Amino acid sequence: MHESWINHLVIAPLLLPLLIGTLLLLARRTLSLTIRRTFNLAAILGQLILAVELLLLVSDGTILTYRLGHWPAPWGIVLVADRLAVWMLLVTALLAFFALLHAMQGTDRRSRHFHPLFQLQLLGLNGAFLTGDLFNLFVFFEILLLASYGLLVHGGGAARVRAGLHFVVINLIGSTLFLFAAGALYGLVGTLNLADLSLKLAHLPPEHLGPARIAALLLLTVFALKAALVPLHLWLPAAYAATAAPVAALFAIMTKVGAYALLRVETLLFGTHAGILSGLYPAWLLPLGLLTLVLGALGALAASTVRRQIAYLVVVSVGLLLTAFGLGTAAGIAAGLYYLVHTTFATAAFFLLADLIRRQRGALSDRLQPGPALPNARLLGGLFFITALLVAGLPPFSGFIGKFLILRAALAAPDWPWLVGIVLVTGLLGIIALARVGSLLFFHIRGAGSGAATHPLPQPGYFRAALPTIGLLTLCLALLIGAGPLLNFTDATAAQLLNPHEYIHAVLKPIGIQFAPEEFAP
Repeated sequence: MHESWINHLVIAPLLLPLLIGTLLLLARRTLSLTIRRTFNLAAILGQLILAVELLLLVSDGTILTYRLGHWPAPWGIVLVADRLAVWMLLVTALLAFFALLHAMQGTDRRSRHFHPLFQLQLLGLNGAFLTGDLFNLFVFFEILLLASYGLLVHGGGAARVRAGLHFVVINLIGSTLFLFAAGALYGLVGTLNLADLSLKLAHLPPEHLGPARIAALLLLTVFALKAALVPLHLWLPAAYAATAAPVAALFAIMTKVGAYALLRVETLLFGTHAGILSGLYPAWLLPLGLLTLVLGALGALAASTVRRQIAYLVVVSVGLLLTAFGLGTAAGIAAGLYYLVHTTFATAAFFLLADLIRRQRGALSDRLQPGPALPNARLLGGLFFITALLVAGLPPFSGFIGKFLILRAALAAPDWPWLVGIVLVTGLLGIIALARVGSLLFFHIRGAGSGAATHPLPQPGYFRAALPTIGLLTLCLALLIGAGPLLNFTDATAAQLLNPHEYIHAVLKPIGIQFAPEEFAP
């Protein structure tokens, strides 16, 4: 393939959802539901093909760049596709495919805006992963905020509107802090290009170190809010528990956007090459990640509904993920990247499964109360058992591999000897919480009959309705079967992140900036 066409592939994951989303928005009153579904599904399949093609191109360590308007960085906006960015694109496309399949069972009938919002959400996600510019990251965060608010309140209802208002207000505060941080950094070094920022922050005059630290901590606050890191996590349980199941499943990747931004900034701007600014993020991420683990596990134990418990389990996964990233080692980052994919698919499958259960319990919905026997309890119970094993990180599934790798990386961190104990204890609390849910739903039977489900599963049967859930669980099984090659990839990705001179060279080589690569060695 010609080099220019290869570089054009970098912007394709943005153009495709933008064009399809715009078309669906403009023609929402004229296109039938079947056509809207077809366009949406085809666009996601196209994004999946693009992600696979880009993954093949960058798997050898190649970093692809696309200069919008052909303006070279740092003056122009640049998109960058490296192993980490493309890894996130692939996870997003796979998740979106199965979330949309579940939505096509009836959720998307409640508004003509669902399908355009779904594509605009993917535009924001893909853009956040590919951008090489801090201000452009802010722009894509705002696209995410607008689309996610529309999806959050999709279908209406007082609980969704209330959760949506909280979601918007909190995220607008985060956006304001983001602008303050970006403005402070631009005032200090005169650029917002991430590669150029990396060079200039590493050689910052001593008198500017104080403002630089403040700007860095503001960025940490913003990304921690997006990731739902304690104490900025309180918006998540209400929002995820109130929204529609396929939206909550898609939102499983939303917290990973914040984790991605933290990892990117930690390794590129405040890594070992950053002089006195190095180590700034791990000093915060480790204790906050562990605190998030503890409070998330306690929230899961205290939850009164299945969906709220899953939302708290998302918080738990964020805590473990950022604990791994906070170690700042190649082993910790590689383990975190593997665990990131596992927990995204597993929690998304859990949200879809909770919807299947809720629709069979009639007036009880997903409240954790004993009720009549569920119709087709064998299928639902089997899926719940597998999903619980995945989410809890028990063998023999991919969750166990991810948690084991994180624990192994933690054992090599002598400054945190009790880290392993916290991870194991919170894991035990998660198992207890999940066992309680399974017991109440499938064993504590009260009343006669089948429960008179108010929203029966679509015909011709339960199995077809459960296919999106089964698909996500199958992806978790694929993570287990392909663990060897995948771990090799995450190891290579971690090494590339901790050695950022390749990223900087790929972005800034058109303007001939010279620097010593040894300055950026891990």
